[in-house]
Amino acid sequence: MFRRHWLHGLLPMIAASALVVLSPTGAGADANRDTSEVNAYRLTDAGLASYTQAARNVAQLGKQSSTTCAADEDEGDSGNGKSIDQMVASLDANAKIRSAIQTAGMTTREYVLFAMAVFQAGMTSWALDQPGGKLPPGMGMENVTFYRKHDAAMRKLGESAKAADCDEEGEEGPQ
Repeated sequence: MFRRHWLHGLLPMIAASALVVLSPTGAGADANRDTSEVNAYRLTDAGLASYTQAARNVAQLGKQSSTTCAADEDEGDSGNGKSIDQMVASLDANAKIRSAIQTAGMTTREYVLFAMAVFQAGMTSWALDQPGGKLPPGMGMENVTFYRKHDAAMRKLGESAKAADCDEEGEEGPQ
C-alpha cells in the first residue's frame, strides 16, 4: 500500500473528493451545491500563479515538518468524499497550512475550488478528446480551454504532487 505524507495528501484528497462531488450521482444537496460551485468557478492566470505558490508553500511545510510518512498510515485517506465545506474546514483547522495558502493570495476555499476546477477541466478535456465526447451539463468550456492552454503548467503541478508521495517503505520521494 502506498502512503503519502500528510501535507502532500491534499491534492489526492481533493481529487478523490472531486470524483464524488462532481459525479452526476453524487449524494444529496451538498453534492449538487458543490458541483454548481465548481462549475461556476473560473480558472485564471492570477489564480494559477497563486495556487502554484500556495502549493509550494504547503510543500515547504512538509519539508520542515517532523511528521514522517509512516505516521500518515494511521490517518488513511479520510479526506475522500468530503464536501467543499469539509475540505476547507480541514485546511482551516491547521494554522500553518491556512497561512501558507493565504500568504500566496488565496483563501482556503479558493485553493480547494481551484484544485477541483483543474481536476474537472482535465477530466473533461480528456473526455472531449474521446469519440462521442460531450461537455457535461452545467459546465462551460472556459476552464477546459484554460486547462489546454496551460497544459505544461498543469503537468508540472501533477508531477509535483507525484514527487511528494512516499514510497512503500514510508520514505518521502518519487514513486
